[in-house]
Amino acid sequence: MDPITVIAAKRDGGELSTEQIREVIAGYTSGGVAPEQMSSLLMAIVLNGMGRREIADWTAAMIDSGVRLDLTGLRTVDKHSTGGVGDKITLPLTPLVASYGLAVPQLSGRGLGHTGGTLDKLESIPGWRADLTVDEMRAQLREVGAVVCAATADLAPADRKLYALRDVTGTVASIPLIASSIMSKKIAEGTGALVLDVKVGSGAFMKTYADAAELAEAMVELGADAGVDTRALLTDMSSPLGRTAGNAVEVAESLEVLAGGGPSDVVELTVALAREMLDAGGLGEVDVAENLRNGRAMDTWRSMIIAQGGDPDAPLPAPRHTHVVTATGDGHLGALDALAVGEAAWLLGAGRSRPGDAVSYAAGVTWHAGVGDPVRAGEPLFTLACDDESRLERAVERLDDAVQIVAPAARPGPRVLGRVGDRAQPRR
Repeated sequence: MDPITVIAAKRDGGELSTEQIREVIAGYTSGGVAPEQMSSLLMAIVLNGMGRREIADWTAAMIDSGVRLDLTGLRTVDKHSTGGVGDKITLPLTPLVASYGLAVPQLSGRGLGHTGGTLDKLESIPGWRADLTVDEMRAQLREVGAVVCAATADLAPADRKLYALRDVTGTVASIPLIASSIMSKKIAEGTGALVLDVKVGSGAFMKTYADAAELAEAMVELGADAGVDTRALLTDMSSPLGRTAGNAVEVAESLEVLAGGGPSDVVELTVALAREMLDAGGLGEVDVAENLRNGRAMDTWRSMIIAQGGDPDAPLPAPRHTHVVTATGDGHLGALDALAVGEAAWLLGAGRSRPGDAVSYAAGVTWHAGVGDPVRAGEPLFTLACDDESRLERAVERLDDAVQIVAPAARPGPRVLGRVGDRAQPRR
């Protein structure tokens, strides 16, 4: 296989054959295709796209670059989010769904830039570890029903190598490449069913509903082609989820939800996704909030944390420095920009600029009013937390234009905007 021929075909708007795709993916994974050649091909895909068959072949080739987990004997269902600000949903959702008897293998990642990482949040719990062997993961799924951990290095290694290249060559923004990246890992994970949370808005990668729906449809099709029951919810990320963005602060907020409380939008989305997961897992109509009220979801959380070496009773990290930003006028919170809040948390140290950078578990942003809530001049609007006081100034500046205060009360919209899957057509 001549990589230049493959590059030229896609450069000129042609369709790549199954054999070309399989050979170029295998060649890049093994080192036979040079990074500059793959960079050229990726840019050609960004500019000219791929058809459904090409996307399916690209996904299959990445899956076949590594191993597939065998979770035979377990009734599994997983969830994946395309990432957002304050998106701590995995934390209460995983034990909630597992508390109804399904096995939830949640292979998660770390944050980069303004989007937080589930593993970073959980590592704020003393003793908790993300790296499990496949045997440890299977055992925990059998005994607890829930596991959140890092993917092993032999799971879709082509995707890991390709993603690193896309990140530094301006080729992340491609629906075929995003869809195949997500779905190659999820299909290789071996789950029987999958629910996708595709974010829309300023704090999401997909800024418009149309783009988010296109991505959701592509991923649902890939899942169906692989025999995985897949459906997607399109959810609003124009304002951040809940009242916190960071690591330890999001764990604390998740515990509120597991205790039967928590912010209404976090509860709304947790319950909506749990309903989809339980249905995909074959349980049908279930009162998904019952196990939040009766403590069973919290019991599963504690078992999950203990199984991975964590101490669920240990205090979470506390920041060395805090700073309060007060409201400048009276009214109601009309808007809160998710991107600004996420970048402020990142500037405080909660996120990283490059893979491998350290994060501060105590850093983050708490906002004291949600969209539609009344605010008063001089009252706290944000609390910023960090370990390095020199980070405060830039974070405060980033929040300067994050808030709109309006005279009439603004009514917050629903978090769930639409759906793609076998039970209904997407809706607005």
